[in-house]
Amino acid sequence: MTTAALLIPALLLDAIFGEPRWLWSRLPHPAVLMGRAVSLVDQTLNTGKQRKARGVLAIALLVVSAGWLGWLLTLFGPLVQILVAAILLAQRSLCDHVEAVADGLRLDLTEGREAVSMIVSRDTTGMTTPQIARSAIESGAENFSDGVVAPAFWFLIGGLPGLMIYKITNTADSMIGYKTPRHKNFGWASARLDDVLNLIPARLSALMIAIVGLVLRSWSDITQDARRHRSPNAGWPEAAMARALRIALAGPRSYDGKLQEFAWVNASGSKSASAHSIMRSIHLLWASWAFGLALTVAIAVLL
Repeated sequence: MTTAALLIPALLLDAIFGEPRWLWSRLPHPAVLMGRAVSLVDQTLNTGKQRKARGVLAIALLVVSAGWLGWLLTLFGPLVQILVAAILLAQRSLCDHVEAVADGLRLDLTEGREAVSMIVSRDTTGMTTPQIARSAIESGAENFSDGVVAPAFWFLIGGLPGLMIYKITNTADSMIGYKTPRHKNFGWASARLDDVLNLIPARLSALMIAIVGLVLRSWSDITQDARRHRSPNAGWPEAAMARALRIALAGPRSYDGKLQEFAWVNASGSKSASAHSIMRSIHLLWASWAFGLALTVAIAVLL
């Protein structure tokens, strides 16, 4: 079977079942195991001098190990490949977490803040309703790229080895890719590799959102907004989502008690986002997912 043919049931399984609590309350999720592997190399190699070189070695070890494990799993046949791919996709869980923010906002501001704190790293205490809604929408757009489109893309390109390599790199970036005193040099290689692996998926995600959101005619504006974003990749799906919803995203936000001035994405859009705006973004994420599924079916038929 081609990777496209395997990806179709994997996408459907993830969309239907997501991450069942009854299973992952009893077994460690693969993402948790990957996190432990990253923590192990961090504790073992992130010491002494030449931290950048040690960081290169760390991500190389993680990538080789993940690729080898992915190859080993392919030997168990198509069913195992489909199940592993479904587990490592995150469309259903992503939309459920974003929808939880809308549900919280409908109850009261405190519930909304608590829900959004589960999916963003910025300060949430003192957030207003529009700030909470924009944060949830941004998180949904960004994670649609690196939690759904990118894993699917690298599975299509390289099968389970490609998917595993992407996921371990993305996990490493989320854990050691920050410019903190401890990880500025050690996590440099992980962050740069993650940027490279997300280069095409981020733009593909933006294109899918722009098509289903009927704003493809604004592609030049989306491109300009994406390039103003602090991230070389996250700005693309966020810019497309902002245009589709006609709202402004990104902009100033607080981290560790310090306000940081980031550029607005679609600065002329409305800044009065709400729970309704969040639900509209979820509908666009599912429409984009369906578009991606249709593309995968077309690829499978052509191959």
